[in-house]
Amino acid sequence: MAEMKHGMLGEAESKSIADQTLKSMSSDAAEVVISSKSSGLTRFYKNSVHQNVEEKEVRVHLRAWAGARSGAASTNALDEASLKELADRVAEIMALSPESDESPTLSQPTDLSSVASLDQAAVEQTPQARAEAVAQVCEAAAKQNQEAYGAYLVETNELAVANSEGHFGHHAGSMADFQTVVRNNGASGWAQASSWKLDGVPVQSLGEEASRKATDGADPRSMEPELITVVLDPYATVDLLQMLGLPGMSGRAIVEGRSWISERIGQQSMNEAVSIWDDGLDASGVPQPFDSEGAPKQRLEIVREGVVKGGVYDRETAAQQNIESTGHALSPDFPPMIRMYSPLPTNLFMAPGDQSTREMIESTDRGLYITRFHYTRHVHPRDCVVTGMTRDGVYLIENGEIQGAVKDFRFTQSYVEALNNVEAIGSETRLIVDDFLRAAVSAPAVKIRDFRFTGATV
Repeated sequence: MAEMKHGMLGEAESKSIADQTLKSMSSDAAEVVISSKSSGLTRFYKNSVHQNVEEKEVRVHLRAWAGARSGAASTNALDEASLKELADRVAEIMALSPESDESPTLSQPTDLSSVASLDQAAVEQTPQARAEAVAQVCEAAAKQNQEAYGAYLVETNELAVANSEGHFGHHAGSMADFQTVVRNNGASGWAQASSWKLDGVPVQSLGEEASRKATDGADPRSMEPELITVVLDPYATVDLLQMLGLPGMSGRAIVEGRSWISERIGQQSMNEAVSIWDDGLDASGVPQPFDSEGAPKQRLEIVREGVVKGGVYDRETAAQQNIESTGHALSPDFPPMIRMYSPLPTNLFMAPGDQSTREMIESTDRGLYITRFHYTRHVHPRDCVVTGMTRDGVYLIENGEIQGAVKDFRFTQSYVEALNNVEAIGSETRLIVDDFLRAAVSAPAVKIRDFRFTGATV
């Protein structure tokens, strides 16, 4: 097996493995995806580290086509015999597969953009360093008679794509994510940040943020649900963008008429202050310059100044629309239950505004300041109607001032309508990588009128 220093194969070794695999495959067309990852995870519970683990993995995926048949398989062994065995297995699967109308148009050789997103500090970080950073959060919580829970993840990853047309791309990157919930006598506060740079995740200040929220959330009062103005922390705005993205921004959902985009392209459907785009080349996110089919990424407008522009596409869904792939095929590493949503946005951005969160609160006569949403699910995808709950800090605003915490609510709300009802947008953004799709979302705080709450907790 090839030596993986810090979990990285490197461009030369990746190309050698890809060339060897393709050489072993006799077919009309073939493509290879090589993914590798080295991750370190520290989990903590009740102010104590209870898990500190390291993991390294590499996988070679091979897909091939011959006539009207195709086959695919993967291996985590990189020696010559294993790669030859992989090719033989794909050939066997291809011979037994039913014929289909699929005729892939593989990416042609092209110069792919390069984005620097590998942080040496992340590559070299040790389990001891992660544990020490977490210990500071736990010790600070303990001094306040609070309990801290959460996880600190640092990983390096690598993607290489090659095909029988001679196309090859390689990218290496890193990602750090810290998330914590701090509990205080029944109240809780949340904080999270992600970045490809280790110093873009300020662990100690995130712990302090969650601790403040837990302190401010003490003794929440009951309140009847109603239609009310809300000021959403970036954590809640991230949920808006994630639920609009999955599956609503998918070219598959658009083609099949299941998306909120399907009948809104070209229409002013959101407030003109709202612009949303996907950009895998933006170094302020967690960039990756091409997808698992080798298609280059680009800045792709989803909503521009409130006008809906379109969605994201992979090779298959782009062919159905007679357009080019936008570079959004999901990695074959994902399990089938996730790949069924492909293609999906993976680097979403919402344009910031010109107000601070404090200014949005001060301009609110009566409303709620909300930390984040939890357990959100689609009710009606065509309008992106979502039901869910608030969590980890809800506060009543009256006459421009926070008057204390209130108990959590359940809501049922169209997120398209919510972004049409935007009254202000925050000037600062927070980058979050979600645990489910590993997609990055950069979002500001927002102020929205007439947000629809339907129930309250007891």
